[in-house]
Amino acid sequence: MTSDKKQPDMLIHDDIFAWSGWGGRLSLGSGKCRLRIYDLKEADAKDITHLHRIIAIVSDVPDSKMSVKSCTSHVATQVVKKFNLNPQRMLWVEYYPESKYGVDSEHVILERFEAVEFTWHADKAITPQWRELKPPLLDEIKNLIS
Repeated sequence: MTSDKKQPDMLIHDDIFAWSGWGGRLSLGSGKCRLRIYDLKEADAKDITHLHRIIAIVSDVPDSKMSVKSCTSHVATQVVKKFNLNPQRMLWVEYYPESKYGVDSEHVILERFEAVEFTWHADKAITPQWRELKPPLLDEIKNLIS
């Protein structure tokens, strides 16, 4: 994608996604996150084929029982199933906005974008591996969410 403007029809989902856990009534591992899904098929009128046509961007929400990072394989598996996505054509990105802490908010944790690569086995995401996104892909992801 090379455009400086995202087209509104690229964003196919932007909402809180609740995932079910395991453990029956205890719902161990359940939680929720903000999930944005972009389909780049709509991004380019020239019909350029993208390696990762679907970009899923997840971020923690304050009232979740679990963080996305702690359940990322489980969440990715459920997102792929619910939205009928091809995991081989999807880029999974965890987004952590800048945060401040301390008495006067004097400490800052910078904004972070991490791509997560999974091995897919029997329709399940396993063995996640995180890597920090770097330009130019980082710039394109930031453009999508702005």
